[in-house]
Amino acid sequence: MTELPFVKGHGTENDFILVPDLDDERLLAPEQVAWLADRHAGVGGDGVIRIVPTERATEDFVRAQAGDARFFMDYRNADGSVSEMCGNGVRVLATYLRETGLESGDGFGIATRGGVKQVRVTPEGFAVDMGPWRLTDPSAAAEFGHDTLVHVEGFPPFSAVSLDLGNPHTVVALPEEVDLDALPLLHAPTLNPVAPDGSNVEFVRPLGPGHVRMRVHERGVGETRSCGTGACAAALATSFWATGAVEVGDAWTVEVPGGTLHVRALPGDRVELAGPAVLVAEGVIRL
Repeated sequence: MTELPFVKGHGTENDFILVPDLDDERLLAPEQVAWLADRHAGVGGDGVIRIVPTERATEDFVRAQAGDARFFMDYRNADGSVSEMCGNGVRVLATYLRETGLESGDGFGIATRGGVKQVRVTPEGFAVDMGPWRLTDPSAAAEFGHDTLVHVEGFPPFSAVSLDLGNPHTVVALPEEVDLDALPLLHAPTLNPVAPDGSNVEFVRPLGPGHVRMRVHERGVGETRSCGTGACAAALATSFWATGAVEVGDAWTVEVPGGTLHVRALPGDRVELAGPAVLVAEGVIRL
């Protein structure tokens, strides 16, 4: 039996199990990740973050693109599947690195499978340059259209637009007559066409200029209390639907069940996510 040290943290109640792997090779099998994330049998979380010195990342492309990012976020969804990264998880990892003294600056990079994410300290937590984003089908937004249909049990199909933020997203602008809180998101919505690698699905209700409310079903996890990249996708898609464009400096407040996130458009078709992150527990679990 192996004893595995861990730290538990969350960003707007999107919670993660952090496994520091600074000296040893603690490669976790998918079934071990799923067990750790299980809220009844394990620690419980929306995902597992293995913290690794970047030079020990198993993927060649991560090491090649890392630059001066000293640590790699080896992120796994709650079902054990590999994911590119997680916006809320980056802030939780940044909190761990600062609180343990592994990083001391007010700004630093974190390597992920979705590229290096630059973080900076803010009064409420961290802001993360999430890097470039793109519409999966640019013609859909250009024509104020949609490229995907989303099916939720008990409702007619919803039109949606797909975005790539280093991981895949499908955003639904919810019709006025549909109550956001009434959507049954216990099971994954069905997409047409099918996303080849799966997709996070965001359901968005505009509250006013630059202000939206969102629920999200994350691939490999289920409905979560928050999703950082999903908040970015929701804000960007809403801007396209409202004005047909995203301008540098555009800013949005995104309300999620677990709190409030802030999104800002950066030059070069990049986007920034800001919000809180806290560490709540640490311990040792037996594998």
